[in-house]
Amino acid sequence: MKRPAGPVDAAVTTRLTGHMDAGTDRGSRAGRLLRQYPLVALTSLMILATVLLPQFGLEEPVRLLASVYAAAVVLVRSVSMIRTLRKGRWGIDLLALMAVASTVAVGEYLAALVVILMLASGEGLEDFAHGRAVRELRSLLDRAPRFAHREMAGPVLDDVPVDAVVRGDVLVVRPSELVPVDGELLSDSATLDESSLTGESLPVERHRGELLLSGSVNGEAAIRMRATATAADSQYSRIIALVEEASASRAPVVRLADRYAVPFTVLALAMAGTAWLLSGDPVRFAQVLVVATPCPLLIAAPVAFLAGTSQAARKGIIIKNTSTLEQLARARTAVFDKTGTLTSGRPVLDRVELASGPGQGNGEGSAAGRLLQLAASAEQFSSHVLASSVIEAAAARNLRLLPVAQATEHATQGVEAVCGGERVVVGKAGLVGAAASGFRAAALQSGQLAVYVAVNGAYAGALIMKDPLRADAMDTLATLHRLGIRHTMLLTGDAHATAAHIAREAGIRHVKAECLPADKVSEVAAIAERPVLMVGDGVNDAPVLAAADVGVAMGAKGATAASESADVVVMLDDLSKVALAVAIGKRTLAVALTSIWTGIGASIALMAVA
Repeated sequence: MKRPAGPVDAAVTTRLTGHMDAGTDRGSRAGRLLRQYPLVALTSLMILATVLLPQFGLEEPVRLLASVYAAAVVLVRSVSMIRTLRKGRWGIDLLALMAVASTVAVGEYLAALVVILMLASGEGLEDFAHGRAVRELRSLLDRAPRFAHREMAGPVLDDVPVDAVVRGDVLVVRPSELVPVDGELLSDSATLDESSLTGESLPVERHRGELLLSGSVNGEAAIRMRATATAADSQYSRIIALVEEASASRAPVVRLADRYAVPFTVLALAMAGTAWLLSGDPVRFAQVLVVATPCPLLIAAPVAFLAGTSQAARKGIIIKNTSTLEQLARARTAVFDKTGTLTSGRPVLDRVELASGPGQGNGEGSAAGRLLQLAASAEQFSSHVLASSVIEAAAARNLRLLPVAQATEHATQGVEAVCGGERVVVGKAGLVGAAASGFRAAALQSGQLAVYVAVNGAYAGALIMKDPLRADAMDTLATLHRLGIRHTMLLTGDAHATAAHIAREAGIRHVKAECLPADKVSEVAAIAERPVLMVGDGVNDAPVLAAADVGVAMGAKGATAASESADVVVMLDDLSKVALAVAIGKRTLAVALTSIWTGIGASIALMAVA
């Protein structure tokens, strides 16, 4: 009769289950490694067999098996090698395969297996460090609008796939939703976030009849629109197509070791032939080729790049491709997006402009502080995109929010509230100007936006907001210059005046503004000083990141589309990591080159001995 399981039994069962799960996990990991690197696994087993089985009198079968295996590897790899040679590309793999073939021919099968293991291990390390996403557009496609709310008879909405939307359909876009297709705004007005499409950091106001771009984010009020394009012809789909085209057109980077393959292979063959000729023994030819297959070229250089990617990952920098480290080290031009890259991408309070003239201080006892306190108190009940920026500005100045007796929001325009016994109106010029006497528009500079404030029916002043340059931007550009990047450019979809202002602050001389995604790709392609490093975030940067020699995405707050199409992703909201990535690339390349030249020198010496 079985007894019920007690606490001890349960603990034992849990431990056994845990061990079984761990064993299963280890087994599954081993299975994945075997499937991912079959040549490394099989060659290791063959070497183990050649060492152990001869002790049981099976030397002849082992010799035959190892020789057939090595010959099969040479035959299979030669097919791809011939294709590569036809394209005019030589690799160090050619010398390795010749060494394997010659050692098999003279019966040195163990040496052949060792060379195969070096070749397979080097490729496995490169593949492991590569880390490239198999489907670059996964996140971009996941973020794409999938459904649209189409108006039917009366107030009924029908949720249809976005591909089913046709021109002329009337759609409803709810708060914080993506605009599904390009279309004409039917509502009186709308506040949209287009930063991921155009680079404009401040909210964009659209009015009846104006064009809405698919992929932009609606504000806090539902809007109606009429589709003017299908999903396939809309802005978001065009950006996806640009990413695919840019990724496909970028030329592959030649492996670092392969650049030394042609002269080294010629030298090795000449020395091997000379040894055979002088000795009359074909074994000498095979011996020279075996020692001519330099381990540093096949393994040490990939290990150096793997170490570089690991070091970068510890610093919050994901480098998806080992060849990217070399491109980082050799970069001569750095191109920057503006919004979310050189700037924070979030509006902050620049100054308080009083109706009565310049005020002193921003504290609670000052006129400017009082104005900000009243505005922030009223903005607690506003859904406008700038409301949180105003409240944060008050909190940064230690201004307490006043109790609100009543509040009324005017969609996309502003808010009216009774705060601390005073009637306050905060919002756009149209709302505040109609509610207050003495109103006048603020004098704004490039990249600025005004939030107007009226108190008790009289115009009180304005809060001037802007998207400032990052605090670490100038230091980052100076560090990049010290690292050898002499050319810099600002490339943005924002207005030229705003872009020029940020460029002057950052010390960037070349500016290209008001660029669409396709324009950015063209501008980067036209740069003569290469390799080109492009730094950006947002959906609009995805095509140019894919087209640049090295695309760097500020992935902490940027769109996943930019992160997926880039070669380097900075996981922290820290622009200085871009310069750190370049520095890591330079150190890694120096170590790899040292390994390569050390290997070549040692191989030449050993070839002379052989």
